[in-house]
Amino acid sequence: MIVERPALEQRVLQALDAGRIPVVLGGCGSGRTSALLRLASLLSDGRAQYIDFAATATTPERCLHAVVAATAAHHDVTTTPPANARAAFDALLSFLDSAGAPGGGPVTFLFDEILDIRTFESFPGLRHVQRELVERLAASPNGFVLASRFTSRTHRLLRDATARFEVIHIPPFAADDVRALAHQRDQAGELTSEQSAAVAALSGQLAAPARVLLDVLLSQPRATRDPMAALALVFAPGGPLASRCRESYEFRLHRARGYGALKAILGILADDDSLTLTEIARRLHRTPGSTKDYLSWLEDVDLVVMRRKRYVFADPLLRVYLRLYGGPVPPSKSDLVRETAAWATRCLPAETVAQTKLEPVLAGVAQVRSTADRSGIIEID
Repeated sequence: MIVERPALEQRVLQALDAGRIPVVLGGCGSGRTSALLRLASLLSDGRAQYIDFAATATTPERCLHAVVAATAAHHDVTTTPPANARAAFDALLSFLDSAGAPGGGPVTFLFDEILDIRTFESFPGLRHVQRELVERLAASPNGFVLASRFTSRTHRLLRDATARFEVIHIPPFAADDVRALAHQRDQAGELTSEQSAAVAALSGQLAAPARVLLDVLLSQPRATRDPMAALALVFAPGGPLASRCRESYEFRLHRARGYGALKAILGILADDDSLTLTEIARRLHRTPGSTKDYLSWLEDVDLVVMRRKRYVFADPLLRVYLRLYGGPVPPSKSDLVRETAAWATRCLPAETVAQTKLEPVLAGVAQVRSTADRSGIIEID
């Protein structure tokens, strides 16, 4: 299901109408891809083309072929196979300039994960492809919407770019968005104001986790719907939110440097959030200088942020995930109860947390776990 964000969509369309290039930034699960797909459908009539750069940025030659083949608009591009990677990249830039909508007029390309064009930098003559792309798009007659989950890297890339680029951060997923999504998913699936606010808070105000929680809530009878209990279920081993957090965690780590040391720092912050550089270095048993480098690499992929000289998780749900799954064995029922309650205590009123009994909700999870334990087999996806 594509999450609708009318206010965000309207802002992007206004930027396009003003001749600017919107750059939509949002982390894993923020609804970035849904926003681009919605915009492509709103523009329609052959005037827009969505391109997933994470999938197409392989070699320049294959990328050129994929983009041209996917674009339904009329275009004027040579059919001669490029002689090398540099020629293929140049042909791609020319195609982005020359493609036109049916009947004339400009085309709007919506590029998801645009920073993945950095893949081309390993080919001869393409050391500065990101900068070249930004400069070419700024002068192009066509329209563009760019998107990335890497906020820090995008800001750094656009630091010296022209004013045509307009950075738009995806806003937090609020209670009103939760209610709209519930209605979109199931017109009979109305939530109370308290339930909508709880889903927004427990999901870290991210669209994808909120949708996961809603899937559980709306499958239950109205009288028994409890967002906190739903959170415990989706964070259980094999649960959809646990899987999403694992994907986000591993994806960002693999895009950074220093994999092992970075995992260690994240484990330290999972044990005790909001630490200074000195405190982290001492627990890591490394010098402050090397620890500072590691932290800068984590900031580069938006896994941590610094607030008042203290480092915290950029996505607090990843901290919950690591507290549950950062050890050598899967979490037990008591682990799920403890960590779910601890996170809920930070998000919800105290009386709401006190009223929720998680043990009965997790009884089925515990039974599945005990069956797996007796088999002596642990499956790692």
